[in-house]
Amino acid sequence: MYRFLSIVPILIAIILLAVLVWPILEDRKPEELPSALLNKRFPIFDLPGLYPKAPRLRSDNLMGKLVIVNFFASWCVPCRTEIRELKTIASNGVSIYGIAYKDDMETIRRFLSNFGNPYKIVGVDHDGRTGLEFGVYGVPETYVIDSNGFIRYRHVGELSSRMIKNILLPLLNKLAQ
Repeated sequence: MYRFLSIVPILIAIILLAVLVWPILEDRKPEELPSALLNKRFPIFDLPGLYPKAPRLRSDNLMGKLVIVNFFASWCVPCRTEIRELKTIASNGVSIYGIAYKDDMETIRRFLSNFGNPYKIVGVDHDGRTGLEFGVYGVPETYVIDSNGFIRYRHVGELSSRMIKNILLPLLNKLAQ
């Protein structure tokens, strides 16, 4: 009995270590992180616009049309390269709405002035509350919302031209029908 009890702490330590290390060894891609909102209505929100006279970004802006919502930040390095891909998508007639995540307005203005602005409207999520309601893990993060207001796709991380060509554009075409 004593011998068995001396092994129990070692077994508990091994099990605990396995539970902590497993997610690291599992090699899960961040863009495949689960979303509780997939195929559910997107959250209701109301964010200030980027400029004093700019329109606010509200959930109402997204209703009744197929749109992309992109969370980004001026301090996000992948967002700088992703913006080129977003401009390409926008030039094909897709409405993209930007949500500046935990950033200040002046820095966002400079960022968009330097890298270009693919967004129809930019809302500023100063405190990250809207990002939290969407389940944002970090930036960049992109959502496809159908005309009925349901989140149909979520991509965590930078959009690549290959991903856009193979996944995003076919999905947008399918949802547009």
